[in-house]
Amino acid sequence: MDIDKNKLKDAGGENPEDSTGTEDTGSAENEQLDFIMKSGSVISKKDGETIHCLTIIGQVEGHFILGDGQKATKYEHIIPLLVSIEQSDEIDGLLLVLNTMGGDVEAGLAIAEMIAGMSKPTVSLVLGGGHSIGVPLAVCAKKSFIVPSATMTIHPVRMSGTVVGVPQTYYYFERMQDRIVRFITEHSHVSDEKFREYLMRTDQIATDVGSLIDGWEAVDIGLIDQVGSLADALQELRRQVEEKQKESQTENASSAQASLV
Repeated sequence: MDIDKNKLKDAGGENPEDSTGTEDTGSAENEQLDFIMKSGSVISKKDGETIHCLTIIGQVEGHFILGDGQKATKYEHIIPLLVSIEQSDEIDGLLLVLNTMGGDVEAGLAIAEMIAGMSKPTVSLVLGGGHSIGVPLAVCAKKSFIVPSATMTIHPVRMSGTVVGVPQTYYYFERMQDRIVRFITEHSHVSDEKFREYLMRTDQIATDVGSLIDGWEAVDIGLIDQVGSLADALQELRRQVEEKQKESQTENASSAQASLV
């Protein structure tokens, strides 16, 4: 929804804020801002292509509501939004922007699986941080980018508090960790052995195991595809969109030719 304020004219010498056209435009602006605030996303149009930009920020909120003082991305908002994007004929591609500390494991993995299963062009960009369950979210797109200054924390699934039925709980954690590692290795170029090595390091995180890596190291080990900026991510997304449009045109031409025969 592009709004050109320079096109707003002062009707009859009156203040532009008092004109009906300006009121309509202001209403459109407010609707767009409200949409951004509620969904953490925005729709952008350029050169006949429509891109949906979705942000994953703060902590991924799952089955339990976080405190009022915490920034959160609610999975019950994101999942239906992804369905809408996939089904929409107007949206050509999805740009996923990440700056997250992680959060609920099952909620984060559910969002990652949804994006990985989309047929539309998808690109992810890690800004600031892509920690913990943010790692599967970073690699779920068809191509992933990370800025040089961003960091990613890799550590095992963990919990605090009272644990009932210790052997069974450890077995559950092990199975969950296997699911996460399998997803990450299937959607990136890092090997299972290399990722588990980073997962269990004891010399980088105080009072914990795991690794803290920057953008360049994330690319070096094959976790992220490329170091790049917003412009690089958008350029790749446009390339995917153009490629998909060409494939669609070829399929339509083949179908039309077959129907004539």
